[in-house]
Amino acid sequence: MDDKDRHILEYLIEHGRDKIADISRNLDIPRITIYERMQNMIASGIIRGFTAIPDYSQIGLGAMAYIFVSFDPKANVKQREVALKIAEFKEVYEVSIVAGQWDLLIKVRGRSTEEIGDFVLDKLRAVPGVERSETVSVFSSVK
Repeated sequence: MDDKDRHILEYLIEHGRDKIADISRNLDIPRITIYERMQNMIASGIIRGFTAIPDYSQIGLGAMAYIFVSFDPKANVKQREVALKIAEFKEVYEVSIVAGQWDLLIKVRGRSTEEIGDFVLDKLRAVPGVERSETVSVFSSVK
């Protein structure tokens, strides 16, 4: 990647997938250059895909929380398997294996804090390998 690729990638991260003509005009880079470099970044795996970012409150998923999970090393399951199992739940938007006091960090969404609580009590804590958890509700997200 060179500086032009970085500028294109930064633009796409900030603005999403605009028309190539708009990207070209905003970055002052020829359209064909934008197109070819985007295709190369897609082919090489630098850009894994394009996605829509919804306003979750408008689709009934306005509550969000992060959940720290401690892995039970005595469980007959591997930590990565626990993370993969948790990732299957529809409430889960991200699962990260982390270092420090906790082993996993999970981002969840729901209609309400009560729904997120139900997820923790009924689903998450039932996963073999989950020893304990701590839920942090999000008031608002800035970025």
